Amino acid sequence: MNANTNSASWRTPLIILTVGCVILTLSMGVRHTAGLFLQPMTMDHGWSRETFSFAIALQNLVWGLASPFAGALADRHGAGRTVVGAAVLYVIGLVLMSQAASPLAFDLSAGVLIGLGLSGTTFAVIMGVIGRHTTPEKRSLALGIASAGGSFGQFAVLPIGQALITAYGWQSALVLLACGVGLIAPLAYAMADGHKPAAGGGQSIAQALHEAGGQKSFHYLFWGYFVCGFQTAFIMLHLPSFLVDGGLTANVGMTAVALIGLFNIFGSFLFGWAGGRGSKKDLLVVIYAVRAVAILIFMLVPLSTASAWIFAAVMGILWLGTVPLTNGLVAQIFGLRYMSMLTGIVFLGHQLGSFLGAWLGGRIFDQTGSYDMAWIIAIVLSVLAALCSWPINEKPLARQAAA
Repeated sequence: MNANTNSASWRTPLIILTVGCVILTLSMGVRHTAGLFLQPMTMDHGWSRETFSFAIALQNLVWGLASPFAGALADRHGAGRTVVGAAVLYVIGLVLMSQAASPLAFDLSAGVLIGLGLSGTTFAVIMGVIGRHTTPEKRSLALGIASAGGSFGQFAVLPIGQALITAYGWQSALVLLACGVGLIAPLAYAMADGHKPAAGGGQSIAQALHEAGGQKSFHYLFWGYFVCGFQTAFIMLHLPSFLVDGGLTANVGMTAVALIGLFNIFGSFLFGWAGGRGSKKDLLVVIYAVRAVAILIFMLVPLSTASAWIFAAVMGILWLGTVPLTNGLVAQIFGLRYMSMLTGIVFLGHQLGSFLGAWLGGRIFDQTGSYDMAWIIAIVLSVLAALCSWPINEKPLARQAAA
């Protein structure tokens, strides 16, 4: 055993999974507080909701566009440096967001810098490291546990964010949240796994891209994830304001978003576990179909605290269950060598949907004074995603099967 092996011997699969969950908790938790800042920031600056929504939509777009590159860097050089660099950008973005006095400054800080930070501290990079260090029979469950880490951040950080806004104002709250994100940098050391190419290491990046692009299943995963992004970004950003507009309190809205995170802990674990024992693509069909039903019922029943929290709980169970299933299918079909890059590309579809969901929600409200049309679009897209997931071929490619 050489010195390099000795120095990295403590990076066991359990350590990597645990630290990955903590990083996702911090990164995703802070990201999910955006909806809490919509009303105080727009009121103080005199901005429209569309102005705020566009910056968050831009964040999602940049996050998605940068994820394949962050994943490729992690695949090629290991994830440690990628995570550190992204964490630094994330912190700078939050601090500058607190000082943004114009829509352009807000777009550059909350949109571009935080989007770049998220690309290297969330799913594409962290899931790739975890996937490389777990066996095939345990991989779906491990990815589900990691997804639950992101969900726990949503549940745990949202009340903290609301408390900070109430106690210190939104500007100081952003700076304090930036301090929390800064903890990701030292944690990145555990992600520096000295990555060695997995099976299929003789394949080049260009060959991997060409192979994936020629598979219909890869396109189905991309567009299914697009719908997931539209729904989650719209609900996360606009649900608190939708509930306040309906006569409920801001705390009810905050609690609803936190409940999504709480129940998603169980949902991510459940779908990760089930994905290791059954058909991942069938589970995706179930998630998208049930989402459509849940949104439809929520729109038809009278709005109340109970209906808001029940809807949040149901959506929470379904929220990030798509992550271990989608990432698991990429690994299962195409192998581990370029898992971070390929999941980053599929995640781009998620973020294109997120851009539309975040921005279009604000646009529709400013134009119509209501979110009704956005909810209808979310229902229709959910049905399409269920239909899109059905024909996915889960079998490993011939090259991957041979490897």
